[in-house]
Amino acid sequence: MHDPYVDRLIDLALDEDLGAAGDVTSQALVPATARGTAELWAKEPMVLSGLSAFARTFEKVDPSVTVRFEKGDGATTGARERVATLAGPLRSLLVGERTALNLVQRLSGIATLAAQAVAQVNSVAGTKLKVLDTRKTPPGLRGLAKQAVRHGGAHNHRFGLFDGVLIKDNHIAAVGGSIREALRRANASAPRLVKIEIEVTSLEQLKDAIAEGAHIVMLDNMSDELVKQAVAIAAGRVELEVSGGVTLERLPTLAGLGVDYVSMGALTHSARAMDLSLEITGA
Repeated sequence: MHDPYVDRLIDLALDEDLGAAGDVTSQALVPATARGTAELWAKEPMVLSGLSAFARTFEKVDPSVTVRFEKGDGATTGARERVATLAGPLRSLLVGERTALNLVQRLSGIATLAAQAVAQVNSVAGTKLKVLDTRKTPPGLRGLAKQAVRHGGAHNHRFGLFDGVLIKDNHIAAVGGSIREALRRANASAPRLVKIEIEVTSLEQLKDAIAEGAHIVMLDNMSDELVKQAVAIAAGRVELEVSGGVTLERLPTLAGLGVDYVSMGALTHSARAMDLSLEITGA
């Protein structure tokens, strides 16, 4: 089954690329009856993601285009490896090229960065730390971006505002600046099966959060020393998540401190696009 959100995303991307006139270059150069083949190549090592969206783009352009993959989402590639072969009307291959590549390049970048983060954590024996993403995703791309995080071996935080209570600094400000009041309201009103998480910036706030029944406490922009003290204070009574200032280089240290999660907005907002290309091989 096709994801309607992905279809809307692809439709929008194709609309902005084609406008009202369509691909005027291909129309000028390529006969409407011409057929051809193409290959998708990974040109550097990476973790692949977005292949279903890549194929769906060409299906939306022209259902007669065939796409056959030699590797799947979550697979790794070498410095130069063929990922897929395509065949169909030559104009259709050219029309879908940029939109399809934009998706697979960005999503493979997210999966690759997620895999690098997981590898850093796993370098520490016996750690329980899980790497999470955030809601800092390109508009319209959240489902695919979070899927890419999973392809890289990391985990998803809440998908949106609807599936988890996460009390941030502005929520606390909105109820008068009280951690305890924010948690009291959340515990009184939130659905019973939904976990309640709250962001804190000090050890005193952590103590308040524990006392008021938070399920998860997010330690925001705390130093490694403060994180270590927070783990001792929590003593397993709540799960702890570290957020802010989390880099690949810092992950092994955090993995050894005993926290449960780190959340990294960089996984989805700062991953670079990987180098993949679509090459016409026959016309």
